[in-house]
Amino acid sequence: MGALTTPARPDSGDTSLRPMPWRRMAGVTWRQHRIALVAVAVLLGALTVYLWIAGLSLNHAYAAAVACQPASSAACQGLDAALDGRDNFLSNGFVLQVLPAAIGAFVGAPVLARELETGTFRYAWTQGFGRRRWAVGKLALLAVAASAAAGAFGALLSWYYGPFVGDQSLGLPRTTPLTPGLFDLRGIGFPAWTLAAFAIGALAGMLIRRVVPAIVATLVVYTGLAFAAAGFLRQHYLTPLLTSNGNSVPGNAWVISQWWAKDGRFAFGSYPPSSILNQFCAAPSTGAGKGGSPGDWGPCLMQHGYTQWTSYQPASRFWPFQWIEGGWLFALSVLLIAATVWLVQRRAA
Repeated sequence: MGALTTPARPDSGDTSLRPMPWRRMAGVTWRQHRIALVAVAVLLGALTVYLWIAGLSLNHAYAAAVACQPASSAACQGLDAALDGRDNFLSNGFVLQVLPAAIGAFVGAPVLARELETGTFRYAWTQGFGRRRWAVGKLALLAVAASAAAGAFGALLSWYYGPFVGDQSLGLPRTTPLTPGLFDLRGIGFPAWTLAAFAIGALAGMLIRRVVPAIVATLVVYTGLAFAAAGFLRQHYLTPLLTSNGNSVPGNAWVISQWWAKDGRFAFGSYPPSSILNQFCAAPSTGAGKGGSPGDWGPCLMQHGYTQWTSYQPASRFWPFQWIEGGWLFALSVLLIAATVWLVQRRAA
């Protein structure tokens, strides 16, 4: 039988072969995946140029708006309005959320799936490196490369989005640094999510053993994890603060929920039902209670013994939240990569 048809034995049977140096494995990994790595570098490089040019203009406009005095003057209000209208395409961050998923799908998923799909893994496992070292070498090198590139790009994103979450001059910041869409693009969030996407892709490729289905599975799983983190997990990293004084909630806080209570018991959610408005507030401005704001009917309800409660996360928890989310994403990534290596070791040729 030839090398391509000889069943590969577990690593215990490979010890008789002279181990291939790790530096040669790095070269092999580069040759096999250089197209994907170059594509990622080109994509991030093009976005870097765009963000750098747009960010310089944005940060200059922000600095001018903050420094303008008095803040209530027409000139300062004009600078503030001009700043509000800049880069709306990227201002909420959701456009860039696809980057970690794309890196995981198109770099992580094919790492093992391509060789398993084509059958060339049989040849690779007979070249004196061993299946475990082969998997670790590939996954570790590519994971470090993807995370390093994402870390550098994440630093640029933190600088670019600074004006959107800066100090509160002229009514700034316009959004909280904890808001979904921006939080996981800044700090250590972007490289952590990129590493997690890569690990998901690698495991999907090992389980499915087909490149295209593994890419699809990576995108689906990553999207579900991202929505779960933003919609359910993140708000519970630390116990939210609770207040009945709406004026005490900072403008840059992340409001989790609001509700009304009476006599210490829950009454209704953010908006009152029309029956309560019709009962206590003469000529309510919000018909069925689904329009307007608490300023329209809030004072009226407070006069009748209702109290509005607000649960929120202060912006000062940005970095604790970053370390919490980055920590569990890193642990998840290590676990997924370890599971992938274990499956490689267990797989029969």
